[in-house]
Amino acid sequence: MSFILGLLTLVLLYIVIVQISKANELIKTLQSDGKEDEDSYGNSALYLSVLGFVTIIVSIASCFYYAPTLLPTPASEQGEWINNLMIVTLVLTSIVFVITQFALFWFVYRYHYRKDRKAYFYAHNNKLEILWTTIPAAVLTILIVFGIQKWFKIFSPAPKEAIQIEVTGKQYTWMVRYAGRDNTLGKRDFSLVKSDNELGIDWNDKKSHDDFVPDEIVLPVNKPISINIGALDVIHNFFLPHFRLMMSAVPGVPTHLWFRPTITTEEMRKKLNNPKFDYFVACNKLCGSGHYNMQKKVRVVTQEEFDKWFREQKSYYRWIVQPAIEDGSFKLATPASELKQSLHHNTAATHSSTEEKK
Repeated sequence: MSFILGLLTLVLLYIVIVQISKANELIKTLQSDGKEDEDSYGNSALYLSVLGFVTIIVSIASCFYYAPTLLPTPASEQGEWINNLMIVTLVLTSIVFVITQFALFWFVYRYHYRKDRKAYFYAHNNKLEILWTTIPAAVLTILIVFGIQKWFKIFSPAPKEAIQIEVTGKQYTWMVRYAGRDNTLGKRDFSLVKSDNELGIDWNDKKSHDDFVPDEIVLPVNKPISINIGALDVIHNFFLPHFRLMMSAVPGVPTHLWFRPTITTEEMRKKLNNPKFDYFVACNKLCGSGHYNMQKKVRVVTQEEFDKWFREQKSYYRWIVQPAIEDGSFKLATPASELKQSLHHNTAATHSSTEEKK
């Protein structure tokens, strides 16, 4: 109770001080002959203009000063397109911003209040209206056309020769599955999801027998990569900052992204003069308390290095699942959809046999 009374006292004291200051200003205004007001307005306009100009100059200087801390050159073909669109948009909007802000603060000083001057009433001008409507509309139309063109290219179907990868997010990690030599990922079924088969992979599907699950994402340079993205629990976001790409990972809603890496990890290390640099995939959604730790290393290598790494990978089915089946610790399950079809087929066959007997 004492806290509330103290707070109310402070609020009332603040109101009293504000009202006294307003009354004081009103008394000064009534007593003055107008000259002091004119000087006061002139000084205020000058201070505001100087502050505005300094703020704009410092803002521009800070952009150049902190430029080295920005992301390096995009490491993918699609990233180049996105980066170029962002740069063009930023340059155009920055030019407009600087011109309008300098004009704003110049007008503040140039046309501040003076007793012997009246404002010029300029109500309307058709030519100016057409000019400042047409030019921004034309610029925005050009940007949108180029943006849509790149959008359709980025989200076009992946090339047939693209390497097939599946990435699934869960709190707080990324699970990665590569297609094997057949370059086709095995089927998944939600009814097969268990503690020993989190992804619900259908091991009855022979296409899943050569799939493998690595600890990192390894990509060959200049080759198309097709990534199927999903999530097990909450909404995540598959984010590749150095490639300028990201895609939402939504439970129950498969999403897709494809791109072409253009700079190997070693080449980027040399560009940045940083031998410890690594690409990574992160989560760009606030998916929980461990969100910050949801990263996985990405390595872009030459085709020869990728082929060697690919040959060394062990099939998850033959390395983990098959031995478990043989020793009896794991049993293959049939997807609910196939059981339903089988039941329907058996019911139809029984019904047909009964009809024949009749």
